[in-house]
Amino acid sequence: RLGVAFSWFAILLFGMLPQVAAFFPRRILSSFFHPAHYRRHSNKSLAAMFMSTSSSNLPQPPVARRDEDRVVWIGAAPPGWDPELPRQADDSMEPLVDPPVALPDPYGWMRDDSRRDSTVFNHLKAENDYTQQRTAHLHDFRETLYQEFLSRIQETSYSVPQFIKRQQPQSPQKEGDPSATSPTNEWLYYTRMMEGQAYEIHCRAPFLETNVMLQHLQNWNGTAESPILPNEQVLLNVNDLAQDHDYCVVEDVEPSPSQERLCYSVDFTGGERYALLVQNVATGELVENGSLVNDTDGTLVWGNDDDTYYYLKLDESLRPYQVYRHQISSNQNENLSEDELIFEEPDEMFWLGIHKTMDGRYLMIGSESTETSEVHFLDLQQQQQTRDSHEPVAPHVQCLAQRRKKVLYEIDHRHGTWWIHSNVGNLPNYALFSAPAVAHCQDLWQPVLLHGEPLFDGGPGHRSLDDVTCLDSHVLLSGREDGLPRIWLVTLDEEEKDTLDQDNSQCSDGKVHLSQVERLEFEEEAFDVGLAANFDFYAKSVLIAYDSLVTPTQYIDIELNNSTNRQLIKERTVPGYDKTLYSSKRTTVLSRDGKTEIPVDLLYRKSVMEEYESSGQPVPVHMYGYGAYGSCEEATFSSSLLPLLDRGIVYALAHVRGGGEMGRTWYEEPNGGKYLCKKNTFNDFVDVAKWLVDDAKLTTPDQLSCEGRSAGGLTVGASINQEPTLFRVAILGVPAVDMVATMADSSVNLVIVEWEEWGNPNEAKFFDYMKHYSPMENVKPNAIYPSCLLSGGLNDPRVQYWEPAKMTAQLRHGAAAKEDRCICLKMEMNAGHFSESDRYKYWRELAFDYAFLLDQLGLAPTESKRT
Repeated sequence: RLGVAFSWFAILLFGMLPQVAAFFPRRILSSFFHPAHYRRHSNKSLAAMFMSTSSSNLPQPPVARRDEDRVVWIGAAPPGWDPELPRQADDSMEPLVDPPVALPDPYGWMRDDSRRDSTVFNHLKAENDYTQQRTAHLHDFRETLYQEFLSRIQETSYSVPQFIKRQQPQSPQKEGDPSATSPTNEWLYYTRMMEGQAYEIHCRAPFLETNVMLQHLQNWNGTAESPILPNEQVLLNVNDLAQDHDYCVVEDVEPSPSQERLCYSVDFTGGERYALLVQNVATGELVENGSLVNDTDGTLVWGNDDDTYYYLKLDESLRPYQVYRHQISSNQNENLSEDELIFEEPDEMFWLGIHKTMDGRYLMIGSESTETSEVHFLDLQQQQQTRDSHEPVAPHVQCLAQRRKKVLYEIDHRHGTWWIHSNVGNLPNYALFSAPAVAHCQDLWQPVLLHGEPLFDGGPGHRSLDDVTCLDSHVLLSGREDGLPRIWLVTLDEEEKDTLDQDNSQCSDGKVHLSQVERLEFEEEAFDVGLAANFDFYAKSVLIAYDSLVTPTQYIDIELNNSTNRQLIKERTVPGYDKTLYSSKRTTVLSRDGKTEIPVDLLYRKSVMEEYESSGQPVPVHMYGYGAYGSCEEATFSSSLLPLLDRGIVYALAHVRGGGEMGRTWYEEPNGGKYLCKKNTFNDFVDVAKWLVDDAKLTTPDQLSCEGRSAGGLTVGASINQEPTLFRVAILGVPAVDMVATMADSSVNLVIVEWEEWGNPNEAKFFDYMKHYSPMENVKPNAIYPSCLLSGGLNDPRVQYWEPAKMTAQLRHGAAAKEDRCICLKMEMNAGHFSESDRYKYWRELAFDYAFLLDQLGLAPTESKRT
């Protein structure tokens, strides 16, 4: 809920986005609408006294009203509580805090679910006005930074063309089969970005062999007028779709099985409720205009024909909880019939996801909480055969393996065999299993062996498995080793392959035999690598994406039968970038526990580090961190960091616990960053900061800045509370900072699914622990805090707008007055969790953030004096 669910837009920024955390369950914030929760009594804010000490020459911030008697009740249900809203999970055995405890919530009046309360709206407007006034001297500097961003972007560009097979063959293709190498009526799909246009354009062109395609890509003259490939067709121009809308995100874009129709999902508010539209590719006319299917999470999966697709419906709290099958009508305003509900997840701790296996055989329905999962499947081939026979069609959804508490598993399919990765047996990491492709197969799982030993045994080391991708001839494994992302190429025994049921219609015995496993190797010390978009089950090569802190993204085609045969398909162009001027280094910092080594990546201009090493003079450092959900912050290239590096800043990426960089033990209890060891995340971040200052002597507190978004905003908020004088400036993007009030109230969207991430403060086990790290409850009175820039999105469904608004007021109320420090809030009134959808607006917002940061560090131009 607090992170990044990657959209087409995020991908198309080609690394311009700063590290944005992501994860599927979404989180929103605290509830104060129940009469038993609070009493409203206005009180003169201490912030007024705080502001009275400030210089009269500076603009004065809004003085937020404090309702000192307003409270949120923690623990057992207070009188008047809606019995439909649970205070804890149904299966929880933990005792509630009883009698309930009143948690002060003086700024709870800022919550307005309708976004129509004039008092709240006027307060947010006043906050934005103050922030603009306080930073008005940076107007020209922001424009300079914006132009620098643009100068490092190839504004007219394209994504790597991808082959999407028009029909799934009934049997595997053989060497020498013309259809395997020369598809007819097949297409390559890609997106384009045009200079001056904010959004992507989805295109396709007739299929070309890789070498021929590369020739055309290399010969493209770089202009918007020139097609990327011959006979290019525009399928969807999102710039046209976005007209008359302040916000527009297109999520899934999927051609139908015949590729004669295109279905896509769109959100015009930032609230992450998507409508599904279907258009005729040949005419461009809409077959369905979004009025029939809406309130979805944006995911769509085609069936085996052009008239059927599956989608996920959201409940009132934005939880994907129902899978529907939709039949397309010839009349875009009419349903052929009511959409058919084929699966529902009633447990509010779980959310749903759907996808089709790589071979196209099964629709997989994943029901998952943070700690437990269950997979169901629908045989699409059987559905199609039944439909072709004109018999009544009733979707037959089957359970693959029943849910078991704290057992997570995921599935792919290959030639009658399930490939499973799971932590079953209380394993610290995922192990790799196989089983026959049948329902209720939990007792048939067997470890995948190499030379008699488990390939991945799920042990506690720093080698972990994250994903399995099955192809016809090989299996690709994605995971981590020694803190870095890795890909393993698995070659199967040819004898085993020859015995497979060639029509893929029956299951095997579930046993697999491996002949070779190879880890793909790369030269740099720290990097990011992962599978790119691969859609062809029968492919003879696979596309990967590789980059590092100093290497722009490269898309490399790797031959499956000989991984040394690598072909560079595309490399991101960064105008004016000279890689030889920059360097990076991975190091580790010893945590305060005396045993945990925290990985840290440093990125810098070589000249800056050389000057530091020769003179010993400290330099400005900007820290970034996240640390939640087991999500990893990778050593990726971002041209948006260049304006910081070119002004002498060293960038420090701290891989704190709570993420998954060192495997699931880096995330899970007892030594990770979750539940009752969540403070490890904040301690790690502070320990890295202290190392930079005290041990490495690379910087000083007056030259040290920090940044985090979403759950990373929690990391920054808790860290500056722990050591407010350690940092000069902090950026908290859409920060989750009101943890106790939020997580105690199940009326807040998706809070229930979050109890398995943070704990439930209504339970005595978690209340005191969470209260002692929640940023809202731990602002140190009269301490000198760093200057802070907090941001929020009015339509954010993950971290609602009032959380940064409340934290802004709390910091002003509690922090000591200091004329060269300021607490600013920037509220986007037409955006959601991921800021602006328009790439040019996004870069202007980023220029705003960086101008604030550089100004507070004394690195703005002399005419932009710090205020």
